[in-house]
Amino acid sequence: MAVGKLAAGLTVTRPAVSQHLKVLKDAGLVAEQTEGTRHVYRLDPRGVRLMQTYLDRFWNRALAAFAAAANEEDTP
Repeated sequence: MAVGKLAAGLTVTRPAVSQHLKVLKDAGLVAEQTEGTRHVYRLDPRGVRLMQTYLDRFWNRALAAFAAAANEEDTP
């Protein structure tokens, strides 16, 4: 989607949207393609998969730690 179209549906300015998209691009979560004077962005599935893997590991560790703490409280 073009930056202008993304910004039209948000309450932040177009430059702010561009700054956020740059951060997402630098993180590998979106890819940018130039079409004339427009910058079109799309999700980068590779980056999204990497983020999902990271979050899965994070939540699995957090849930395991929570389960361990809950089990310790049950032990007399």
